[in-house]
Amino acid sequence: MEIPILYEDDAIVAINKPSGMMTHPDGKTTDETASDWFAAHYPDSREVGETQRLQDGTEIRRPGIVHRLDRETSGVLVFAKTDEAHALLKNAFQTREAHKTYLAFVYGSIKEKKGIIDFPIGRSTQDFRLRSAQPKAKGLLREALTRWETIGDIGTHTLLKAMPETGRTHQIRVHLKAIHHPVVCDPLYAPNKPADLGFNRLGLHAYQLEVALPTGGTKVITAPVPADLHAALARFPNTESYLLG
Repeated sequence: MEIPILYEDDAIVAINKPSGMMTHPDGKTTDETASDWFAAHYPDSREVGETQRLQDGTEIRRPGIVHRLDRETSGVLVFAKTDEAHALLKNAFQTREAHKTYLAFVYGSIKEKKGIIDFPIGRSTQDFRLRSAQPKAKGLLREALTRWETIGDIGTHTLLKAMPETGRTHQIRVHLKAIHHPVVCDPLYAPNKPADLGFNRLGLHAYQLEVALPTGGTKVITAPVPADLHAALARFPNTESYLLG
């Protein structure tokens, strides 16, 4: 699969991951993953990164992986080409020194201009696939904080910038559901909502990542909004700059 490269140097490569592609193998599907793409295109870096042990005891490699995106989410995904870069980037994500900005299309009208969602996240008591920000969530409740700003509101839907400061599984999706504005076309957290805005994919895009480069300096990496979100984006006022690229 041809995947757009957003930035590359001797230590890292950043891509615009398409919606529908998993970040790394899960031992259940043979579909090509982003880490498969990385290993094929950068064979000298196939051993960079860590392994993951599955429930059945199988170990799978995750070449270059320092962070992940949900399968349904498109946008900026960074790989490390060297062990040194992997260690530095992994630490940056763990210590919140990597700053992430997502675009989220959500159901309903949000009148406030900005806000903070500060709900810890655990596992759903009803579905093992899901996470939950409810007080009775199962297992260890882990700190989770998401800042958001309103870009546009058309009455039936709102376009947000979401800036997660922690990196919990499904964090933005769970937090937006918790404030009763789930992401449009979310099969897990809004299964009974209509697939509005012409979407046949999750309305969430990892738009920008600001991170310190292993080679020195700081880089803001931007993933142009994919074509399958353009028509919806154009319905919101003052979003022309997001359509560029």
